[in-house]
Amino acid sequence: MNKIYYNRRNFVKLSSAAAVGGAMLSGLSFPTIASAQNPLNEKPVRLGFVGLGGRGSYHLNAALGMEGVEVPAICEVIPKRLEQAKKWIEESGRPTPALYNKGVTDFKRMCETEKLDAVICCTSWEWHTPVCLAAMKNDKHAVSEVPIVVTVDEAWELVETYESTGKWASLGLQGFRDLALLNMIRKGMLGDIVHAETGYIHDLRLVKFDPEREPWRLQHSINRNGNLYPDHPMSRMLPAFDINHGDRIDFLVSMSSKGGMLNDYAAIYYKNKNHPLTKTKIALGNYNASLIRTVNGKMITLIHDTSTPHPRENYRIQGTKGVFLGDTASKRIYIEGVSPAEHQWESADPYLIEYEHPIIKNYNPPPRKNGAIIGHGGGETVTPIFWHRLIKALRENKMPDWDVYDSVTSGAISAITEASVANKSRAIDFPDFTKGKWKTNPKITLV
Repeated sequence: MNKIYYNRRNFVKLSSAAAVGGAMLSGLSFPTIASAQNPLNEKPVRLGFVGLGGRGSYHLNAALGMEGVEVPAICEVIPKRLEQAKKWIEESGRPTPALYNKGVTDFKRMCETEKLDAVICCTSWEWHTPVCLAAMKNDKHAVSEVPIVVTVDEAWELVETYESTGKWASLGLQGFRDLALLNMIRKGMLGDIVHAETGYIHDLRLVKFDPEREPWRLQHSINRNGNLYPDHPMSRMLPAFDINHGDRIDFLVSMSSKGGMLNDYAAIYYKNKNHPLTKTKIALGNYNASLIRTVNGKMITLIHDTSTPHPRENYRIQGTKGVFLGDTASKRIYIEGVSPAEHQWESADPYLIEYEHPIIKNYNPPPRKNGAIIGHGGGETVTPIFWHRLIKALRENKMPDWDVYDSVTSGAISAITEASVANKSRAIDFPDFTKGKWKTNPKITLV
């Protein structure tokens, strides 16, 4: 097996007998930034892109719809993707970018050569940390797609590089999910948050096998067993639980079911019950459940299920005064003493309208001149607000909504769950990447 995590500084503690195997808010359809908001006389923001597949093309297309954003360099190993990106940049009226395509590590040459404010990384997972480090060590900020790290050691290296260079690495385009809900929590509508149930419950069997999608995910399933994709659900829970901002993750336990569903799907996909992948040992269980406990005694139940047939995930946040339930079909709420019927759900829609977050309410940019955004996750006809906030942070030389510590905390959950699963689901201590600063760090606010 590949490495799972690094047992570093005693933050991840396993029993001596254990054999460890190896290896502020985004679900909204966030709105581009208008030229009136970014006058052309402002200093341009120079971006380099590494990885131009589905998500990379989406982010590039979003950036090209913004005034004052330049793209001097792009890096991609697949020629047709590189040429398509070059064409988009030229068609936007910008100069032809420098092309970096001399192998999988040519991003290093780009970071060493180009004058850039930030590098946007949208590669397969194993390259996220190396791309970020190459940028940071060459006087550039870095923005990564999720996950920003795969191991605990990578998380510490990003933290230490930021602290020594002043250049940050961030999930700055992740955003945070459900801003209206966070606004309700901040105003005490649900009382003190006690527990949440959430997860990445998304049938990805075809995605893992289809060579035109993300087949590299399959190798992670073959090599690793744990919660392999915590970032999307935790983008809602980190601010709701004030993780690293008054509280922090203390420890977690994680358990996986048996596997086998991906072997079964291989027979269906290849129409051959004797295909080698029907016999390949898959480390990842069909279902993983992790229990996360914070220092202040709060709990999160975090699920990972990408191998079974099902609709998309839902989530539940329980407070001392009430509970919120969200899914793809509807959102419901119950607030003790406020809801019309005792112990019965009501629609959350009126509350979500009343508590719409000010940054969403006040964000009303004009439609993009070049049409809807293209790429994985695209379709918006205005620039997403997380792109607006990232460019604003770069112009103001500030950390994005996701700082370095929150970014690596979100990603490191995966590695710690692997350690727990490998150790018969024993509790594993969680690193304090803030080194105690979580006690005094202010809550995440978006202004």
